Amino acid sequence: MTKTWKALPGVLALVLALFGLSLATAAPAHAVTKISHAQATSMFRNAGITWSSSGGCSNRYNSTCTSFEQLNLATAQGAVTLKQASGCALNITGGTETGHASGTYSHWNGYKLDYSKYSCVGNYIKTYFTYIGLRGDGAPQWRSGSGNIYADEGNHWDVLYYNCGGC
Repeated sequence: MTKTWKALPGVLALVLALFGLSLATAAPAHAVTKISHAQATSMFRNAGITWSSSGGCSNRYNSTCTSFEQLNLATAQGAVTLKQASGCALNITGGTETGHASGTYSHWNGYKLDYSKYSCVGNYIKTYFTYIGLRGDGAPQWRSGSGNIYADEGNHWDVLYYNCGGC
């Protein structure tokens, strides 16, 4: 019985390797760094990224606002990476404010941003990222080389940042 238990980590590593995973990527145990609205807007302004809200506000608890309070640093860096790599105009229309779908990898938890639908950004995503099929709600999705997911929600791009996209 002792031999069986000692072999288990090796067998698990082999099974994970078959799926392109490792013990390190199977269950990430790192904490995310949160930033303030002011820190995010400074980063975006310096990168030439704009943002807008239907309510002209930044209150996290108002769904008509666009807030970056409690945004993950990697998400903000991912936006900067997209701007720099694509060379396209980038306007953020959704951040961490209430009113988006819930879940671990949600807007509220700092993992997602919404972008205006500009042809330059759309062409970049569709050219350089891999189409991975339809999301459960029917939105077509593309995955970047770093694993971030870009979903075309019709009137905007909904982007899930697992990481900074190679920053």
